[in-house]
Amino acid sequence: MADLLIYFKRPSSWGQTINVYYWDTYPSSNSVSWPGVPMTAEADDWYSYRLSGVDRVRFIFNDGQGQQTRDLQREGDGWYLNNKWYDRHPDTPITPLVVHFKRPTSWQKTVNIYYWDTSPTSPTLEWPGVPMTAEGNDWYGYHFPEVETAKIIFNDGSGKQTDNLSRNREGWFLKDNWYDQNPQRPAIPVITAMPKGATYQESQRVTLSSDNEDDAIYYTTDGTTPSVQSNLYEQPILIETNTTLRCIGRNALGEMGAIFEFIYTIDPNADFRKPTITASEDSGNYQEAIAPRFTITDPRETPIIAYYTNDGTEPTTHSNIYVQGNAINGLTGPKMLLDTTTNVRFLIIDGADNETYADFYYSVGSQIEPRDFREETIYFLITTRFYDGDPSNNFFCRDRIKFNAAGEAEDPHWRGDFKGLIQKLDYIKDLGFTAIWITPPIENRSGLDYHGYHGYDWTKIDPRLESPDATYQDLINEAHARGIKIIQDVVVNHSCQYGIRGKVWIDHLPIKYFVPQGSQQGQVNYGPYQGNLGNYQNEFKEDNDNPVAPDWFKERQTSDAEGVVPLVDPLTGETVPKEGYNPNRFFGIDANNLDPEWYHQDGFMAGGDWENVSIQTKHMAGDTIDLATRRDNVKDYLINAICQYLDMGVDALRIDTVKHVERNNLLEYINAWKAHKPGLFVFGENLVKGTGWGDLFGDDNAPSFLRPWWYTRLGDDPKDPNSGGDSGFSVLDFSLFSTFRDNVSRGSFNGIGAILANDWVYGDATTLVTFLQNHDVGPDNDFRFRFQGETEWAAATYNLLWTIRGIPCLYFGEEIEFMKGKPQDIIGNDDTLDETGRAYYGPHLEKDTIQTTQSHPLYQHIQRLNLIRSRIPALQKGAMSQVNEWGNAMSFVREDAGSNSYVAVGLTIGSDQQITINNVKNGTYSDAVTGKKIEVNSNTLSFMVQANSAGIYVLNGEGKIGENGGYLT
Repeated sequence: MADLLIYFKRPSSWGQTINVYYWDTYPSSNSVSWPGVPMTAEADDWYSYRLSGVDRVRFIFNDGQGQQTRDLQREGDGWYLNNKWYDRHPDTPITPLVVHFKRPTSWQKTVNIYYWDTSPTSPTLEWPGVPMTAEGNDWYGYHFPEVETAKIIFNDGSGKQTDNLSRNREGWFLKDNWYDQNPQRPAIPVITAMPKGATYQESQRVTLSSDNEDDAIYYTTDGTTPSVQSNLYEQPILIETNTTLRCIGRNALGEMGAIFEFIYTIDPNADFRKPTITASEDSGNYQEAIAPRFTITDPRETPIIAYYTNDGTEPTTHSNIYVQGNAINGLTGPKMLLDTTTNVRFLIIDGADNETYADFYYSVGSQIEPRDFREETIYFLITTRFYDGDPSNNFFCRDRIKFNAAGEAEDPHWRGDFKGLIQKLDYIKDLGFTAIWITPPIENRSGLDYHGYHGYDWTKIDPRLESPDATYQDLINEAHARGIKIIQDVVVNHSCQYGIRGKVWIDHLPIKYFVPQGSQQGQVNYGPYQGNLGNYQNEFKEDNDNPVAPDWFKERQTSDAEGVVPLVDPLTGETVPKEGYNPNRFFGIDANNLDPEWYHQDGFMAGGDWENVSIQTKHMAGDTIDLATRRDNVKDYLINAICQYLDMGVDALRIDTVKHVERNNLLEYINAWKAHKPGLFVFGENLVKGTGWGDLFGDDNAPSFLRPWWYTRLGDDPKDPNSGGDSGFSVLDFSLFSTFRDNVSRGSFNGIGAILANDWVYGDATTLVTFLQNHDVGPDNDFRFRFQGETEWAAATYNLLWTIRGIPCLYFGEEIEFMKGKPQDIIGNDDTLDETGRAYYGPHLEKDTIQTTQSHPLYQHIQRLNLIRSRIPALQKGAMSQVNEWGNAMSFVREDAGSNSYVAVGLTIGSDQQITINNVKNGTYSDAVTGKKIEVNSNTLSFMVQANSAGIYVLNGEGKIGENGGYLT
């Protein structure tokens, strides 16, 4: 609660001691006896008293000698003089209020302002008020006489009006929002030069640009100070010799910006060639200890210094020196004995200050045996939402913190961790899964970054996931010890809004200086964020430690934890902290001024962009900034970063937001990783809500080159899948999933046969990853909600996914209908994760609950399906044929010639069905579900299947696999 401060002006006839007697406080406080408590004497016969933690009070001022006021009441600070309250000291000069309003195009051109409840009080107006003054560009202004605050309605006198508004300082009202500055006024000019000032070997043509298209730019090339009398920039400037280019801009209002200086050095002999490093032992997997040596070569006879680390940290000039000297003929350092999994990282600097970073990854020790990934089944989980093994690394994101009834913050988004996952690997193994897909484990930055898709440093594991005894390497090793593979989620197309640590900076102000409208610095009270929104776990409350930030920003990374030392925004010249100062300067980005070496500059996506090629160069959101994935520096960074995890033992990769990267460009990344780790399985997410065939069959409104199948092929004809072969890259089967809203969620298989009939479109349909639910989408309510159909229909759907072509994937919690029917992700502005499909799963895995979890009929159903699939190679890798679907049932044949495995399958949903499959091979069939044997002599197999169950008849099969459950009988 805020304190209540009241002032009283002593009348000349009163005694010198002034008391305040008070009662009926809110919140309730201790009572006082008459005549109350003495007030503090201020200057000029004013007296004051502060009531701590009180919002409202009733009271009487008195002098203890018979002089007193009437009963008074006050909410908020106030000054009492001559029987009248004032909201500020009565002698304080009034600063008249000025307001501006942008006329909507549908309004009449006469705009009025109607106001009331002013301070100081002013005469009452008649509706519709008084006319405002036109200021140009459809802006209208009004200067109040002797009024500081007012309630306001803008109107055109003809029926158009705003809501009731209020204002206590000059402001501009545009589209339902107040602004402290004209949001449409031209910005203070900020000059950008391309190419930027640097050393070049040849002449450069420099292009200058400013924030506003109509800014005038003046420049000098002789080092003198530019002014409006200097050269006016009209065309690119030719720089042929060493030149200091100085520029200043003037906007349409005549406002001048700061002076910007760009220094160009033209040196034909400049050394831009970086040193190179090679290793005697390539990065990779080794059974026994190794002792690699590293050789540095530099094309010039200048001394080099090679710094290194072997603990995974980034090397700096303070790290250990591996070798130094002249490297023109190659300079080899000492052997480095490695007997455990190690990441050796180098920073090499030559005499021209060229820097080379290099990473070598050695996985030493036994490795999991490689095999065809179609033999696996996948358990997908959000690491931070699965199980919390180490509460000490939990973290409250600054967005969407939930408070309990006692007002205490709870349910941190960063909750689960590697330690918890390691502790529950046996749970996943008991379910029968052989691979775990985890969300991106790299270091993240965002207001809500618990899920890993806001990458900040691809070369580091987020410390909020690890514990001293449970690192990422420990997770990989523990999973491999149980025969479980690790699939790492990878984001290629975007970074977070802070750029990439050590590589590229995105302009922001430090968040600790953000003061929301209506608040004051130091008064933010948001869970653990006390005082301001800066990272509460950081000594200096800084969540942006990017070392390539400008000096003015870096200085605040290690100082001013409270965010109170004034900081000038170099973009606008304004000083923060400042209440309500433009939130975009803290949380948004200027898409037009991103570094083109790392980012696209085509703005943000809008509605139609999701089905348009612009999806590949526009930013999805303010915290997902689209990377320039074709640039070599971006490719080198991302490819090398992920290679380190492959060398640690990661078994497969899942690629996020596939259609946001052009296919051939994406395959450059995928093929590099597959070359680094032969046999690597890679699949991706190309989200569609529909059949997803693109240009092929007339049932899709987007081009094929954005659709899932296109990425699985190598051809160049978007209307002919057979124009190219298999790309070696697979995708999540969104085409099949998109039917589930209208069939399995309603107890039917209707339409699934039509999808399977088009399997020929894909490079290899047997490698598709199939699913009923995932973290983004579910099969209900326009694909936004977890499955809410009958439990037996879910069981029938799993029968389908575990027997048709593809690799089945289960989203954590499906095995017990976790959060059934809930939205998969937050929808409303105030929603929290505990009410969504991303809720924390841990309570179901505790010692006193896990037995109940494992006794759920769907848990046991999936457990048996995994067992059956693992014993029948045709269900893993076999091609499908003879597909027949009739709503309540479907049948098909799968054959894997390599393992001589042949199986006929009948599936039902909703009712018992007689299944007949023609043109099957003759021989003895055994049902893996019931153990029933059928002899086929006439190429026709017929059998009965109970509702929501399956008949899985294996030619020369072993018989019944597993025990009967609720849905496989």
